[in-house]
Amino acid sequence: MNEDCVIYKIAGFIGKKWTIPIILELYKKKPKKRYSEIKKNFSGITPKILSMRLKELEKNGLVKKEMDISSVPVKCYYSLTERGLDFIRVINQIKKWGLKWNYGRCSSNAKSCKNCDL
Repeated sequence: MNEDCVIYKIAGFIGKKWTIPIILELYKKKPKKRYSEIKKNFSGITPKILSMRLKELEKNGLVKKEMDISSVPVKCYYSLTERGLDFIRVINQIKKWGLKWNYGRCSSNAKSCKNCDL
């Protein structure tokens, strides 16, 4: 496959470990989350990888970082952009496909997944 292909580029980006779970975590409940709130919901991710993925998501326009400089220490909040929210629909379609074809050994009558809140 050609490296200039859009599918090749997107697969390389979203295929990185933790990328989709981070997007899903930012989609859940609160519209803005601090780094520590995101981190506490993942066991096994290192601070370096979480920081790296958040920077990549920000660079690709799926996540925005806001800084609250009114307090010390400065607080940073992460949230999904319009592009990030639009990508949730793509993730939801992947989920529907997985449930339809029983990917991951889900029960054959499963209509949703309690783990991703979609």
